[in-house]
Amino acid sequence: MSQESNTATFWEHLDELRTVIIRSLVVVVVAAVVAFLLKEELFRVVLAPRTGDFFVYRLLGVEPFALHLMNTGLTEQFMIHVRTALYAGLLLASPYVLYQLFRFVSPALYDSERRYAVWIVASAYLMFLVGTALNYLLIFPLTVRFLGTYQVSADVDNMLTIQSYIDTLIGMSLVMGVVFELPVVCGLMGRMGLLSAGLMRRYRRHAVVATLLVSAIITPTTDVFTLTVVALPIWLLYEASIGIVALVGRSKRKDATRR
Repeated sequence: MSQESNTATFWEHLDELRTVIIRSLVVVVVAAVVAFLLKEELFRVVLAPRTGDFFVYRLLGVEPFALHLMNTGLTEQFMIHVRTALYAGLLLASPYVLYQLFRFVSPALYDSERRYAVWIVASAYLMFLVGTALNYLLIFPLTVRFLGTYQVSADVDNMLTIQSYIDTLIGMSLVMGVVFELPVVCGLMGRMGLLSAGLMRRYRRHAVVATLLVSAIITPTTDVFTLTVVALPIWLLYEASIGIVALVGRSKRKDATRR
């Protein structure tokens, strides 16, 4: 192949990548604009865990309460509206973004690699959504209930800002989404021969301590129930990861035997 054709191929790929990025950004912006325009619906969902009317509290039998949020900056509410809409837009548009990126990369993959990549991307995306949903439905509400109503003295009232509330929700959602990627990451490491099920079983006790530490960081409360609610899913993810790594190891040995 000539140098000219190599150069042309490179610029063609670069132009295609630019098209993928532009399309993805357009879809994200459109989804964010829609979320921005649906302000009432968006913040009805976002602010639902701040009162005892949230259905999770009713299911758990939590006593009625209400947190009154306040604004302390001239532009703060508008900027929070924009940031929340952008995050919602990115979450809504993420399937399309992943599809566009996969279409760009897939021609360079073999058929077997392409099928494997589809499973990895789909699993990673699904696990991120599960982690985000678990945070919104259970972990964040329990954290808000504890920290929002905690008082060192009856003479000290809590004055919570909307910025603190939104930052905590988005931050915890991202953290839980990343934490739930554990089975996918372990499966990849097992596939590359960097991790084995035996090694994970050997360090199970260490994993328990690490799980408790991570849970304490995610939910900085002294409530044992909340800590357990966070730690249990992470521990189950670790146990599931052991099974996934074991399956990957057996699959690798079968492939090696066939060759």
